[in-house]
Amino acid sequence: QVQLVESGGGLVQAGGSLRLSCVASGRTLSSYAMGWFRQAPGKEREFVAAVTWSTGLRNYADSMKDRFTISRDTAKNTVYLQMNTLIPEDTAVYYCAARPSPGPVGLANLYWYWGQGTQVTVFS
Repeated sequence: QVQLVESGGGLVQAGGSLRLSCVASGRTLSSYAMGWFRQAPGKEREFVAAVTWSTGLRNYADSMKDRFTISRDTAKNTVYLQMNTLIPEDTAVYYCAARPSPGPVGLANLYWYWGQGTQVTVFS
């Protein structure tokens, strides 16, 4: 089992930035990929970004790769999502996820473990 705990969400004005954190525990992540997804009210869960834990290989949703950056700190067992130039359409619950395979894929059903989510609200 992998436990994931997100933090860093909040209320931010359009154009601002936030950094989300996700602390993982319970398993060695060397063969895992970690991802960020988001879900807005009334919408499907959407892929944001993913990273291979061992190599740092990254994958982004096309619509977010210019503003969002995923990174990980292997010493702290933490994955981050730096979000810049936020817009109201970024308002959603953001989820951290882990899959026991290194490919940083964007398919939510391939991720086995999920955090509880952290709310991000962007106002104009």
